[in-house]
Amino acid sequence: MTAMLPAAANTGVNYTALAVLIILFLLVTVMGFWASKWRQATSMESLDEWGLGGRKFGTWVTWFLLGGDLYTAYTFVAVPAAMFALGSVSGFFAVPYTIVLYPIIFIFMSRLWSVSHRHGYVTPADFVRGRYGSRGLSLAVALTGILATMPYIALQLVGIQAVLEVAGVGGSQNVIAKDLPLFIAFALLAAYTYSSGLRAPAVIAFVKDTLIYLVIIVAVIYLPSKFGGWDHIFGAAQTKMAKPNPVTGKPTGAFIPNSQQYWAYATLAFGSAMALFMYPHSITATLSSGSRNTIRRNASILPAYSFVLGLLALLGWVAIAAGTKPIGLDGKPNAQLVIPQLFEDSFPSWFAGVAFAAIAIGALVPAAIMSIAAANTFTRNVYKEWLKPDATHAEQARVGKLVSLIVKAFALVFVLTLDKQNAINFQLLGGIWILQTFPALVFSLYTRWFHRWALLAGWAVGMIYGTYTAYNVINPATKSHFGGSLAAMPIIGDLGYIALTAFVINVIIAAILTFVFNAMKVDNGVDETIRGDYFADEGDPRVEKLETPIHLQTGTQ
Repeated sequence: MTAMLPAAANTGVNYTALAVLIILFLLVTVMGFWASKWRQATSMESLDEWGLGGRKFGTWVTWFLLGGDLYTAYTFVAVPAAMFALGSVSGFFAVPYTIVLYPIIFIFMSRLWSVSHRHGYVTPADFVRGRYGSRGLSLAVALTGILATMPYIALQLVGIQAVLEVAGVGGSQNVIAKDLPLFIAFALLAAYTYSSGLRAPAVIAFVKDTLIYLVIIVAVIYLPSKFGGWDHIFGAAQTKMAKPNPVTGKPTGAFIPNSQQYWAYATLAFGSAMALFMYPHSITATLSSGSRNTIRRNASILPAYSFVLGLLALLGWVAIAAGTKPIGLDGKPNAQLVIPQLFEDSFPSWFAGVAFAAIAIGALVPAAIMSIAAANTFTRNVYKEWLKPDATHAEQARVGKLVSLIVKAFALVFVLTLDKQNAINFQLLGGIWILQTFPALVFSLYTRWFHRWALLAGWAVGMIYGTYTAYNVINPATKSHFGGSLAAMPIIGDLGYIALTAFVINVIIAAILTFVFNAMKVDNGVDETIRGDYFADEGDPRVEKLETPIHLQTGTQ
């Protein structure tokens, strides 16, 4: 096996890179604890303060927070890894999907912000509960959000693992020593998230995004000249993708999608764009902003991240031209290591350490926001709604903090006990599941025509169909279930994104049953919102109740 390793393979600890990584990691840890004093509130004992940062972040803070939230460590590991291993269909679709995403959120997110601030909603399930007076539909949205978020958090830890593995840490046969760095990272993340809430990732996002921009821009300028220019890089990628896969006999991947792959590429991009802002953490970051115009401005300037993502994706093909061998400490090939390995092979150790830190810190920001969002959702839509309706704001904050720790602990156990491929498969399932909440959330921002029980039925059918179809996708290499997110679409027959197919079935069921329930005059609940709520803005007198110091309020809202 040793003969198979390149000269720069993971045969020892890169102490210089590891030292730089540790220094920058400690820096953001200090910032995370300091964040509790940043824009300090009268009291942190409410979800509005701990879980939403006081709902007063401006354009730039929100921009960094959303960028740090949406462009995760796993994004920066997985997208170029997919380009390296399988080509453009599996990897580059992420670029058009983020471009399509922002016009979508420009249209509906400002409305959700307004109605949420008007009524004090903390989670998307809060809005659904208020719109339809339906605890069942609200619970379905809440549990789907929590379920879809859990593996997403786990994948951030997978990103940190990838960096540590390339740096040479984790090779010990002792289980405790092997995973100790990940335990330490988890403990620090849990501690400052518990104390500072959403303010911690908001502050750290500045460092994370600065490092990411620096590392990628330097790489894109320097590496092509080192490895023969873009013409040679694209040629090397095209040659690799055309080679037959020894297992399937088909081409390794797609350099450019062919006509049989158009539907797969398009549905992956469009379905992923629709799904991303259904995740609780995306909405949490959005609701933390100070005005509806902040949301619209961010929808206009966030495409800057799409530009960087496009450059990042191309680094997967740079790694092909560079001959990068992403081999783990266990001696097995692992495409997830390709970007950290490319940087270790191609740059001085100190700069490789900066790149490693960018990825590792890039895991902390989304992991913190995701755990906070899951905690907010459980506290508001399970604990308060079903277990203790008279929970005070302070009690909700305490429960939220505790749940945020439990969520991160679950993610850590998930990563340490399950195969990494299973973590990836569950995250793919998360995308399928979360898109099924789109009708109940987004459609309801504009119309109450859909019946609440029809929306619930459509959600259930979409969840079952999506999960069953994904289960039947077999990985040709491992023969395991949940082998991908593409399957033949009904009627059309071509491969398409399972989540989008399930969504279409969801909407059809919801529409048909709405006609039936309305014809039968089945009660559709009580709507506590009015038309003007969807246009409320900062300073609107109807939002004035949020100005009252939260720690002085008790009881339900």
